[in-house]
Amino acid sequence: MRDAVLLNPDEFDDWPGLLDLLQRAFDFMQDRIDPPSSLAHMTSVSLKQKAKDEDLFLILRKSRPVACLFGRPDGQDYYIGKLAVANDARGQGLARRLIDAAARQAGYEGYSSLRLQTRVELRENHQTFRAMGFRLIGASAHPGYARATSLIFRRPL
Repeated sequence: MRDAVLLNPDEFDDWPGLLDLLQRAFDFMQDRIDPPSSLAHMTSVSLKQKAKDEDLFLILRKSRPVACLFGRPDGQDYYIGKLAVANDARGQGLARRLIDAAARQAGYEGYSSLRLQTRVELRENHQTFRAMGFRLIGASAHPGYARATSLIFRRPL
C-alpha cells in the first residue's frame, strides 16, 4: 500500500515524534553548517504552532511520521522548508512525493513556483534539488554573516 501524503492532518498529535524525525534527519549536518539550524530551538510546542501557521505535508507509517515538509506563501512563491525523511525510509521517493504535493497545493493557491533554501555546505542537497527541477537563483546570508550561508532555489510549476 502506498503511503498517503497528508496535508494539515486534523487528528495528528505526535508532535514529539515529528520533532524526533526532524532532529534525526537533520543530525548529519550539525557539524557541517554554520550557523546552526533553527531546528536547534524548536520544541514540540513550537512545531505544533508552525503547523498551525503553515501547511504541514506529512507521510505516516503505522501512525509514525516518516517524512514531512512545511509550506507557506511567501511573496510570489510558495516557500517550502524543513523537508525531512526518516533515515530508514530514504531512497523511496518520499521527498519527491512531498515536494510534488506542495507543488499541487501551491498551484491550487495560485502560485507559479516553489522556492526553497539549503545551506551552502550541503552540496548533496543542491544536486538532489536540481534533479527535482529546481534551479539556483541566488544566495543569502544569515544575520551577522558577511558570506552566503544559504542558496536559494526555485522550481516553476
